[in-house]
Amino acid sequence: MSSAIRYDGESLESQVGEMERIASQVPDACGYRILVMMPDVKETTEGGIVIPEERRGAEQVASIVGWVASVGPDAYKDKSRFPGEPWCKKGDWIVMRAYAGTRLKIRGQEFRIINDDSVECVVEDPRGVARL
Repeated sequence: MSSAIRYDGESLESQVGEMERIASQVPDACGYRILVMMPDVKETTEGGIVIPEERRGAEQVASIVGWVASVGPDAYKDKSRFPGEPWCKKGDWIVMRAYAGTRLKIRGQEFRIINDDSVECVVEDPRGVARL
């Protein structure tokens, strides 16, 4: 398993520092796209049962929570579609549609490139968010 980001073990603040370090080493999003860093899926259940790698992979693909690593220069500029403030900014934890975007790995860390309108909401603490 890579040294990917997890938000289930350490404090959220320490994880954000590591996310910022990784984000500084990846390309910026282009156009109206958003580059989202995906946290790793838990390796064990709350009861201590090891989750098989295949199942963790399926959960990773369907994940709905991510950390905004970069926002493209044209994101949220169309005032007819986004009349208010931008929906998110770099450093926000967001909820997005399951299976949204283009999945890729950069230096062992999974990212997604999503459209600006794929952001469903911003959350303060991603640890309480789960897909049903």
